Amino acid sequence: MPIIDGEMQAFSLTLDKFLDHAAKWTPNAQVATAHEDGRIDRAGYADLQDRARRVSAVLEALGVRGGDRVATLAWNSQAHVEAWFAIMGIGAVCHTLNPRLTAEQLAAMVVQSEARIVIASADLAPLARNIRELAPHIARLLIIDGEAEGGEALAPMIDAEARRAVWGRFEETAPCGLCFTSGTTGAPKGVTYTHRSSYLHTLRILQADGMAISGADAVLAVVPMFHANAWGLPFAAPAVGAKLVLPGRNTDGASLARLIAAEDVTIGVGVPTVWSGLMDHIEATGLALPSLKRIIVGGAPMPPALMARLEQRLGVRVQTSWGMTELSPCGVLAPLSSPGDAAVAGRPAVGVDLLLTDADGVALTQQRGVEGHLRVRGASVVARYFGQEGPATDAQGWFATGDLARIADDGVLIITGRSKDLIKSGGEWINPAEIEALVCALPEVSQAAVIGRSHPKWGERPILLVEAQGDISDETLLGALRGRVANWWLPDAVYRLPRMPLAATGKIDKLRLRSEYGVG
Repeated sequence: MPIIDGEMQAFSLTLDKFLDHAAKWTPNAQVATAHEDGRIDRAGYADLQDRARRVSAVLEALGVRGGDRVATLAWNSQAHVEAWFAIMGIGAVCHTLNPRLTAEQLAAMVVQSEARIVIASADLAPLARNIRELAPHIARLLIIDGEAEGGEALAPMIDAEARRAVWGRFEETAPCGLCFTSGTTGAPKGVTYTHRSSYLHTLRILQADGMAISGADAVLAVVPMFHANAWGLPFAAPAVGAKLVLPGRNTDGASLARLIAAEDVTIGVGVPTVWSGLMDHIEATGLALPSLKRIIVGGAPMPPALMARLEQRLGVRVQTSWGMTELSPCGVLAPLSSPGDAAVAGRPAVGVDLLLTDADGVALTQQRGVEGHLRVRGASVVARYFGQEGPATDAQGWFATGDLARIADDGVLIITGRSKDLIKSGGEWINPAEIEALVCALPEVSQAAVIGRSHPKWGERPILLVEAQGDISDETLLGALRGRVANWWLPDAVYRLPRMPLAATGKIDKLRLRSEYGVG
């Protein structure tokens, strides 16, 4: 008689399960949203789930079906979280739009996604209307977080909706999100996330050597929901019943400090420039934030001087990370057990693999202690861009990140630059990231960027642009480089900027710097 194996229960890895779990087991754990007038709204996960299911019902009544794209143009708020789960829960795709881009750029993205409904924050309604004029296929404009002007208020529609939509009637491999890359080095490309990829990404960042978020935490998500899934925090927080704190539109230092104090935030997550603003406010006011224990940074290199300011003044642990839109977005995180080092991006958790290659994509024989071109593969890594037929990976499934990197003997990743940022001077390569790291180690320097400027003899020569606190001489800036880089790497000129231009995702906008300063 043949052996009959046992069987485990089927359990689809779909994102609606995170909010369902929170509503059942931590129903009173809160989502807190700050408003411009100083108010803070709070709702438990059970109430949020109930409202999100009614939003799903509203969308279904408007004709939204599984696989349809619904766009959101909104800040980090409870209403935006409700829209996320409402869209994804019925198998539709949430196409997040970055409000820091132009109407023309956003309309081009919406035309590609064919989203017929846009859900927008009230203060972004004028931008949404401009997008609608450029993308006339948009049928409905639904307004959240304020009075509706030129659109339909979603809140009364939720209140009037008695039905709660059924969630999860789709495969775990169904698409759930669409986000276009920041376009800091080229034309934006659409990245499609699936329920399975985002579910596994959530489990990965929750690990003890990852973000290590627990139900005892209050997590301030300064990373925007309109880009790269807000690093997965709207899924991770309900998964463990953590308090999710959302800043709305205001992410200046004073606003964040008030919110951290009011909500007893334990973990803050955002790009370095956000925490620089917080520190400026803290140092100017002498404020203390005793609840804050950890700050997780990514999206741009962490200046060592800023890391030291945060740790010494606030007594927090700063956790570095590295990722990109194509990775859902977290690739590596610095383990809490490792010593803090601004140069270290982190170590990959299970589900992410790294490979160093030469410029032609051939794997380096030695994978430790040498610089190479970084490739990645894993469960939450892009395989093909939205609207493209060809793969985004090589024949072995590796995705070329465009980053230069080293892997230390203990397995931590160190990003050493961007291959597209390299400057070719007299036939030899200069790595701007090495220069930037040395300059940013100076306590007077807030941000630094090195770009190539055209040169009649050498082809390109490096120039240095800095945003500094107080006075700092050219000699001091260049002195930080002498003896540590080759003399011919020294920048030909130094420019001081009152404010470093930032791209839509908070990274230094090198495209703009090159257009303004890169012509000799």
